Amino acid sequence: MRLFEGTPWDRPPRCDACGQLEADCKCPPPPAPRIHPSQQTAKVSVEKRKKGKIVTVVQGLPAEGNDLPGLLTKLKDSCGAGGTIKDGIIEIQGSQSDRVTNVLQQLGFRVK
Repeated sequence: MRLFEGTPWDRPPRCDACGQLEADCKCPPPPAPRIHPSQQTAKVSVEKRKKGKIVTVVQGLPAEGNDLPGLLTKLKDSCGAGGTIKDGIIEIQGSQSDRVTNVLQQLGFRVK
């Protein structure tokens, strides 16, 4: 008799969806859970960077529950400016706080 015979550790783990070994499973990963915009608060501020550059910063939105690249695209299109995502923080070039705030409110986010 083996030490783990008849216990869950006796056999290699299997996929719950298809029943194959986890190493051989071809099932797609489960979709990431999304957080509704009305349950999130975005903090919009304007910062001055090196050489006098002004940047509008959107903070407070978690990367796991949001589509930050999609949100960045909408903000860039509405402002007509460039932007990026750094460490989960959205940055839009220029002083665009009014436009960014309007777009986020239209999408359902609470804005400070």
